[in-house]
Amino acid sequence: MRALKYFLPALAAVLLAGCAGYRLGPVNGAVAGEKSIEILPFNNQTLQPRLNDAVTEAVRERIQTDATYRLVTTSGDGDLVMSGTLLEYSHAALGYLNRSFVTPQNYRVGVTVRVTVRERASGKVLFSRDVKGHTLVNVGLDFASSERQALPLLAADLAQNVVKELAEGSW
Repeated sequence: MRALKYFLPALAAVLLAGCAGYRLGPVNGAVAGEKSIEILPFNNQTLQPRLNDAVTEAVRERIQTDATYRLVTTSGDGDLVMSGTLLEYSHAALGYLNRSFVTPQNYRVGVTVRVTVRERASGKVLFSRDVKGHTLVNVGLDFASSERQALPLLAADLAQNVVKELAEGSW
């Protein structure tokens, strides 16, 4: 019984110590939803058509899901303004078919975007970084259609990385 008297407080102290560094909400010190952000359509400097539309929409959805910033849908109302330029679109073969060492079976598709966030009032650049995203494409009968079907996955990965840098970064 005596051992139990000392064991329970020690167990409680150990269990509660694991929660000591945990913080609820944004980790960059901001209050969730305190600032609003407007996301301008991304500029596409790659040869991949409609990639900018997919990326812009994915970033907007991810901002709403993350909830660190409030997404503003009307022009001119946000505290912050995000713009982006798609700089590079690449694909690299990962695996080849057994019967042909020339025909790839899998590709890694990647995109690089330069993201800039400014304060609307002062125009001061708060955040300007190149962010990358990628996804894997399994080539079926047609590489172009497989690549086109992978665009939402690529955009979602890039959006996740952009919002992570924005919400968790120390800028």
